[in-house]
Amino acid sequence: MTKKQNIVVANFKMNLNTKLELDHWFANFLKAKKNLRLSNTEIVLCPPFLHLDVFTKKIKSKLVEFGTQNCFWEQKGAFTGEVSPAIIRSLGGRYVILGHSERRKYLGESDEIVALKVAGALKAGLYPILCVGENAREKQNDMLFAVVSKQLKSCLSGVSRGRIENVTICYESVWAISANKPDHLPTSNEIMGVKLLIKKILTKKYGSVAANRVRVIYGGSVVGKTAEDVCVSPGVNGALVGGASLVPYDFIKIAQIIDGQ
Repeated sequence: MTKKQNIVVANFKMNLNTKLELDHWFANFLKAKKNLRLSNTEIVLCPPFLHLDVFTKKIKSKLVEFGTQNCFWEQKGAFTGEVSPAIIRSLGGRYVILGHSERRKYLGESDEIVALKVAGALKAGLYPILCVGENAREKQNDMLFAVVSKQLKSCLSGVSRGRIENVTICYESVWAISANKPDHLPTSNEIMGVKLLIKKILTKKYGSVAANRVRVIYGGSVVGKTAEDVCVSPGVNGALVGGASLVPYDFIKIAQIIDGQ
């Protein structure tokens, strides 16, 4: 797979739960995508795992790849209820979102667990989308850079120089995700500052050549109206989109904005 410069990822979370909702979304997405042209941006759709097979069969497009919202770190074995990276790959998934704040908050995932998952995903040939970022308390205490640094270094502990370019880093400002009803978003300068921090850490660990190949994206209340300010202006390589992914026309608009259209 040829990696494009930009990436726009749809995280559907635990939504599209009925056949009616799925059919409605597919119909609108196919209409919204009609005649879509993207020069240097790929779209990645990450539905609930049980819908992955349906998505890969319903949507046939060179512009679209597929992924899931989580995986286990082992490829197979006695791990009841878990989904392995190998299963995801076999069903047509190429990407996996790891370290998302909601999994950290509600399911107690630590940096150490996320690190195991990143390594396991890479071993199976998947492309991890690693989320790092600060919550509201950490932001208020000026801990942004410390939190991102710790998470990034810990979660990439098992990633070699030869594989780091297969990881996408998402700066997820946890306090700014739509579920937390933020009254404002990070400024473009703040997001750019985090991007530079991430690149600095990657350069120190992997060297400048490898670090330059790693895509850094932003996640947190990205919609059509905010994409220019939080993605294009800070110079990041795309977006992790939550709520707006459920609205195909807005999601496609985000992709077009990031692609420079």
